[in-house]
Amino acid sequence: MDVPSEEFQDPDHQSFGSNTMGCVSCTTFNILAPIYKRLSNKRCESEFREFWLRRNESILDRLLHLKSSIICLQEFWVGNEDLVSMYEKRLGDAGYVTYKLARTNKRGDGLLTAVNKNQFRVLNSREFLFHDIGDRVALLLHVELLVCFPQNQSADIKKEALIVNTHLIFPHDSSYCFLRLQQVYMILQYIESYCDEHQLPSVPIILCGDWNGSNKGHVYKFLCSQGFVSSYDIAHNYMDIDEDSHKWISHRNHRGNVCGVDFIWLLNPNKHRKPLKESFMEALLGNITNLLQKASTGSVDPLHFFEMDGSYITYSQFCQALAKLGVCGSSHSGLSNEDTKKLWEHLDTDRNGVIDLLQYSRAQNLHPSLLQKEDDEENGGQIKEMFDTSTSTTMIGFNVKNAMLFPPEVEKGMWPENYSLSDHAHLTVEFSLVEMNCT
Repeated sequence: MDVPSEEFQDPDHQSFGSNTMGCVSCTTFNILAPIYKRLSNKRCESEFREFWLRRNESILDRLLHLKSSIICLQEFWVGNEDLVSMYEKRLGDAGYVTYKLARTNKRGDGLLTAVNKNQFRVLNSREFLFHDIGDRVALLLHVELLVCFPQNQSADIKKEALIVNTHLIFPHDSSYCFLRLQQVYMILQYIESYCDEHQLPSVPIILCGDWNGSNKGHVYKFLCSQGFVSSYDIAHNYMDIDEDSHKWISHRNHRGNVCGVDFIWLLNPNKHRKPLKESFMEALLGNITNLLQKASTGSVDPLHFFEMDGSYITYSQFCQALAKLGVCGSSHSGLSNEDTKKLWEHLDTDRNGVIDLLQYSRAQNLHPSLLQKEDDEENGGQIKEMFDTSTSTTMIGFNVKNAMLFPPEVEKGMWPENYSLSDHAHLTVEFSLVEMNCT
């Protein structure tokens, strides 16, 4: 039977200076709920109180050692009162206010977000329930920063931000890629709705969590198309998807595969982005195009799946081809009928009820297959500000100052066998505060 080992402290991976003037830090960590952790005898850790208690005490020791301003946990065992009380007590004693959210349908686990009361005041919180087959949720906090700016900064600067904690569904097969894109799309829609409801001007947004996908996936590209940057990749100058994709990992999954899936995404208020719906449609189309290419062999044209009448594709042929690819139809993880219709409308630009090859090719070329350039103005696509306002406002923004993964071996693409806190590494990012003028 597995016995949790004592976790080591690495002297080169100490806590970031979260109390440094003009700096805040954020940690995201999937802590592997005891109801999901299998021991060597195939029994769940949740059956052995001494095991899950010791491991979670070690997790809390590590989190309190880091002293991060914000802590976002996934697979938090909300169904166990003793574990919840332990986290709330120790984090509360350390100066944190905590918010938790259970997954729907009594899954047992959920999210916990903890915010240092000396650095943030929580203005509002909002729960997002996806009501999908994964029973996934997201937790939003609207915060005001209490930390001081360096002396050369404006005293009356608006210091608000949005923090979102989430955990996307695992991609069991290719159809789940569409569900994961839909989950991200819903989060971004929720954020826009919240900002509209509260008449909130542009503020920095931090998205934390286990995204269950790497920097080569469509979720990564979708978020980049919306102006978000991966804090860890920015800190380490990892900007080439193909070359840098295997330089770091953060998870060893139940299949024994290792990959980087834990991210802290940042969107500053002065960033421009493409319209949300347009980016979502392009992301769906890019995923379909990949499936078409994989399904084709040799010199066979991927478009043969559409069984076209000449050079045109009808809506019926379009739906049949997607069903053949497993994208829509009976699968609960693929495209819904509504999303399929919206994608068709996105492709049928002249509204004549059919799509010709030229329209489809143009739509394929619009898909953002590479990372968005740092300067969005050079992207050449249609761009707009996240929120339309008629006045200029001085807002807070964040620069990525530093980022680290723990245990340190994962930063070199290796998973240490003596690491037992979780099947995930934790990611911590330090941000410096900057002043931004937003129109």
